[in-house]
Amino acid sequence: MEETMKKDIDVQKVAENARFSGFHGIILFWCVVILVLDGYDLAVVGAALPSIMKEMGVDATKAGFMASSALFGMMLGAIYLGTLADKIGRKLSICICVGLFSVFTAAAGLTSDPVSFSAMRFLAGLGIGGVLPVVTAQMGEFAPGKVRARLVTIVFAGYSIGGILVALTGKQLIGAYGWPAVFLVAGLPVLFIPFILWTMPESMAFLAKKNRQEALRRVVQKIAPELRIADDDRLVVPQEAMASNAPVKALFADGRALSTVMLWTAFFTGLFMVYSLSSWLTKLMAMSGYSLGSALNFVLVFNIGAACGAIGGGWLGDKFNIKHVLVAFYATGAVSLTLMGYTKATELLFVLVFVVGASTLGTQLLAYAYAGEFYPGSIRSTGVGFASGIGRLGAIVAPVLIGMLVAMKLPLEQNFLAIGIAGVIGTLAVTLVDHRRSASVRTKQGSSLSSLDVRSSTHH
Repeated sequence: MEETMKKDIDVQKVAENARFSGFHGIILFWCVVILVLDGYDLAVVGAALPSIMKEMGVDATKAGFMASSALFGMMLGAIYLGTLADKIGRKLSICICVGLFSVFTAAAGLTSDPVSFSAMRFLAGLGIGGVLPVVTAQMGEFAPGKVRARLVTIVFAGYSIGGILVALTGKQLIGAYGWPAVFLVAGLPVLFIPFILWTMPESMAFLAKKNRQEALRRVVQKIAPELRIADDDRLVVPQEAMASNAPVKALFADGRALSTVMLWTAFFTGLFMVYSLSSWLTKLMAMSGYSLGSALNFVLVFNIGAACGAIGGGWLGDKFNIKHVLVAFYATGAVSLTLMGYTKATELLFVLVFVVGASTLGTQLLAYAYAGEFYPGSIRSTGVGFASGIGRLGAIVAPVLIGMLVAMKLPLEQNFLAIGIAGVIGTLAVTLVDHRRSASVRTKQGSSLSSLDVRSSTHH
């Protein structure tokens, strides 16, 4: 018999030092699939808008409003459903969100007037926005420390794959069956819900908070099969990872106030760039004299760039200081957007659109990974949820504001310049985040192999 001393096993450190296994693979698989669906549901309106405008007889202003009704839902979903996850558990929250966005995106395909269409899109938006922070927190909690940023960004790349799917299938589906087809297809993922419930593990912080030791033990054994757990060992989650009752105030506690506001600013400008482009790139390219077909090719290249940017950024973020990588990405975005207005050669434009995709949408996804690392586990869902919720305001403002600029018929350069300014502000905001306050920096100080089995204090 080994020592009879009761041990406290810190499950977060177990996860941090685990090796990537099939168990992680299942979580990664579901998170990617969910975000592919999520990205599809979000991008689908952009592809269908021209036909919807024709069929419902709405003008550009109204169409812009119809498109942003989902973004409104996303803002509320990110804030409320993100916080809900800390109360009812992530597994259930994820399923609720998948249900919401599948059912109501499909329902939007059955509507025939702008108001009911907008209402369905708003409800779908709740799920689209709500699932993002929850899935990030889920992948972030279970991912081994060495590959965490990489895994989280692979999950987000799913988002741009959804956009790519729309660009590839949209033309055929709409051509053959009319615009409702692309929406109705989106209802199928409801069938995934039982499988998600069956295979997705519950959040460890949630299980520990509800004191469900048995369930927690099963999860930990899957993460680290080689770990010996004696019957009287207690599995614990460090206090700061336990969901607390004052999550929003906590975002400003421990000297995080300035950094939280700067993260919000970075999200606002980042999402502003992403949505200016996702709603107006086709139109701006058409204004430069490209046909619809080639304009959709730009959208395709933009999303491929975004996927590469997210995965490349995640890899760089694991290698170097993730904050410095973010600053570089935002700055690249500002420069490449400005250049877009002045480039006349098509080949060069494709290269630029790729870089813009990598540095705007790619940056946004990296910002999520950074926010997930910045906040301690207990307020992680809330922290990422609020940042993306506030960021959504940038998303809602963008299509409208750029729409006004387009209506003013300014020289093309100035439209791209306006989006580029957001990149400059974002660069400054990230620079001002105090990286020393980041939870990941603090965990690194307190996690060495010796502290795996016996609990060491991480408060310095």
